[in-house]
Amino acid sequence: METLFDSEETSENGNLSATKERHNPSVPLAERMRPQTFDEVLGQEHLVSKGAPIRVFAEKGLIPSMILWGAPGIGKTTLALIIAQSVKADFVRLSAVEAGVKDVREVLAKAEKRHQRNLATVLFIDEIHRFNKNQQDALLHAVEQGIITLIGATTENPSFEVNPALLSRCRVYTLQSLTEEHTETLVQRALRRLSEDLDKRVLLDDTETLAPLLHRLTGGDARGILNVLESASNLVLGQSSLDASEDIILSQTSIEAALQQKTPRYDKKGEGHYDTISAFIKSLRGSDPDAALFWLAVMLEAGEDARFIARRMVIFASEDIGNASPMALQLALAVFQAVDVIGMPECRINLAQGVTFLASCPKSNASYVAVEAALRDVRSGADTRVPLHLRNAPTKLMKQEGYGREYKYPHDFPNHFVEENYFPDHERVFYRPTAMGKEQDLKRRLEHLRPNRYDGASE
Repeated sequence: METLFDSEETSENGNLSATKERHNPSVPLAERMRPQTFDEVLGQEHLVSKGAPIRVFAEKGLIPSMILWGAPGIGKTTLALIIAQSVKADFVRLSAVEAGVKDVREVLAKAEKRHQRNLATVLFIDEIHRFNKNQQDALLHAVEQGIITLIGATTENPSFEVNPALLSRCRVYTLQSLTEEHTETLVQRALRRLSEDLDKRVLLDDTETLAPLLHRLTGGDARGILNVLESASNLVLGQSSLDASEDIILSQTSIEAALQQKTPRYDKKGEGHYDTISAFIKSLRGSDPDAALFWLAVMLEAGEDARFIARRMVIFASEDIGNASPMALQLALAVFQAVDVIGMPECRINLAQGVTFLASCPKSNASYVAVEAALRDVRSGADTRVPLHLRNAPTKLMKQEGYGREYKYPHDFPNHFVEENYFPDHERVFYRPTAMGKEQDLKRRLEHLRPNRYDGASE
């Protein structure tokens, strides 16, 4: 638990403390450059510019409890600090990774005493999605009674990770990653700060190339950008004997050396996991094998379970290809078996074969649409009683009752087909075969066998 400043000591003391940190060279650049006002915040104009929600609430001194949702390093903690300072509230920070229910109750007890003296407390919980249900429920009363203003920070979708009861008492604000334009502004600010702190000019040897490169390599993570620039500056300074008048020039080589290696922005248990598999499936559905291979590579490089990918391909083979290419399901199952038997890294080749085939196949979702339509019909109250002529008659009594009577055995008729109604009442059309791939043969056969049913019904 960390209390960064207390309004009883005046917010000026908090600002003085922050100012001292901003000029301490042993403090990381990202901390030294932490914005102190809404106007210094980059990338969140939709929330903090004049007339934007959080800015308006802060100016009125009426801050609601809220969840700040966004990727790492884009300013959730910073924004919470600025909000608390703007309303002169005591700011208490808890990490959901370390804090338990006992810690929460201690904070709430102190906050309640302050509340009785009309003093505000902002409780900031980092990674609130890691709190379990009991920990989240412990906050409900205090939030509802206004004892605290809760600001939760999460990298995960709050709809999935925050209890509905707590979520309903908070506003959810989505923070955006920096754009390339924001990155360029941040880079220029950082170079000026580094120049002041190192008493040397710090420059990029090619701003037009390196600023966009930093943006791509960090995914718009402001903290990541600042860390790379600081590390690159220290590397150049430590690896050379610069004269007092010489500038520190940061090149692509020094930036890549500072960064070491870029790990794909992907959390196997988080929203990025679902977003990436969604992009993968949509690429398969859109018949783009190259894009599908790209998203496959993203998942494999991030350590995704190859069996999870293979399972989704098996589902896709029936949902989006179906009878347009019946071989797709067989191949998808074979890929799944190969992945299970061989494992990574070799099974990436099996996955690639499956991906390129599935993406290149003709597409039809007719089978998927058909079963959904049939389920809707059953769920809406359709008659599901089996007609007597379709019932099995294994006993003499059942035969006497008429079970199976007048059933026409198709193999006793020409072309192994006979006109018959197999529904409880009137006939319906659920399966509408398309003219794609092999399914067009099924389409022609069904239209020939049942012209009255399929006339104009299939697509």
